[in-house]
Amino acid sequence: ITSEVVDRVYREYMGDAESPAQVRDGLLDAMGDVFFVISAVEVARYHRDAGNPVYFYEFQHRPSSAEGVVPAFVKADHGAEIAFVFGKPFLAGDV
Repeated sequence: ITSEVVDRVYREYMGDAESPAQVRDGLLDAMGDVFFVISAVEVARYHRDAGNPVYFYEFQHRPSSAEGVVPAFVKADHGAEIAFVFGKPFLAGDV
């Protein structure tokens, strides 16, 4: 890896971070991209190349149920969109 690549990656995720919270957010974004986004894009490309339709989205709406349960900097956890897509009754066992 060249120093130019390292500099670009650093600027992308850290930018002009001035506080520990900004550094944390940059590191979380970088880790999320490395562990989740890159592999998801790769799988989506395989499906696309096989001639299948591919739909890709990123859900970032913070549900009100997260208040007081997860840190304020967390937008949406894995699976948080289920209540919005299918409705809360499906998660509460009311159906």
